Amino acid sequence: MLERWRGNKPAVTNPFKELLAFQEEINKLFDDFFKVPKTLDDVVKFIPDIDIAETKDAFIIKADLPGLSEKDIEVSLTNNILTIKGERKEEKEEKDKNYYRKERVFGSFLREIQIPKKVQSDKVKAKFKNGVLEIELPKAEEEKEKTVKIEVEK
Repeated sequence: MLERWRGNKPAVTNPFKELLAFQEEINKLFDDFFKVPKTLDDVVKFIPDIDIAETKDAFIIKADLPGLSEKDIEVSLTNNILTIKGERKEEKEEKDKNYYRKERVFGSFLREIQIPKKVQSDKVKAKFKNGVLEIELPKAEEEKEKTVKIEVEK
């Protein structure tokens, strides 16, 4: 219902008042439904950085995993999706320490990478050295770039 203002002046209506109230109710419903976290700390724990490179014969993926050992990492390949998962465990805090700053993050992580071309899954190699995981995924024979000379007839 529209609100009317009466006085010495003619009646004035605000046609947008009801619409704005409705919009506020919808916004509140969406905010309640999606519950946007106050900080990224509520959502993001540890997400390793990765590099993906392609050579003539393979895809090379490198992931920075500082503070982990190869026992903390699991790598798998399913339907050309490479999965890297693991957990960076938090060190036990000493009770006598008062931290002024604590920036290092810990927790479980999962990275899934879609490999754009078929690879030889039985020949995938992974090595872990100095906190860097390197995975080599050899391309399938039909995916390797081939140059074929085509004879031109008269």
